[in-house]
Amino acid sequence: MTALQVFFGVVAIVTLGAALMVVSARNLVHSGLWLILALFGVAVLFVLLDAGFLAVAQVIIYIGAIAVLLIFAVMLTRRVTQETGSQVNPNWGWAALISLTALGSLAYMLVSWTGINTQLPALAAGADPLRQLGEALVSPNGYVLPFEVASVLLVASMLGALLVAWERK
Repeated sequence: MTALQVFFGVVAIVTLGAALMVVSARNLVHSGLWLILALFGVAVLFVLLDAGFLAVAQVIIYIGAIAVLLIFAVMLTRRVTQETGSQVNPNWGWAALISLTALGSLAYMLVSWTGINTQLPALAAGADPLRQLGEALVSPNGYVLPFEVASVLLVASMLGALLVAWERK
């Protein structure tokens, strides 16, 4: 095992641990701080994949803007969100079952997929990787669907923040 593989393993474990703490932390501000660590771990993984642009975008957009905005929004609306009820949803067992089923289905799909061991074609000489990334993000055969799903998730999170901060009469 090389030093790079060991470093990758450590970063992956730290990132997964931080992601687990995001959803299991009882304090919302602590959850936001764990989110920043998880997003930073993803940025380090981008650096290991030689995707410098994506690493910088991850740090600037997600850590620098969204996560900090989330923490400020949580801190500013803290009086609105203070509840005395239970922090655990009574349907957590169903959520765990559905999540494990989805994970098992995804693992089965990846294991049975014949293209899992296929190598990506090399970049053409003189090709601009940023241009290819931009074309892949808007191409119907590329990443347009995940790109649009991410935008819908951001809109849904903004609507959720509005719902939480809305003054009830």
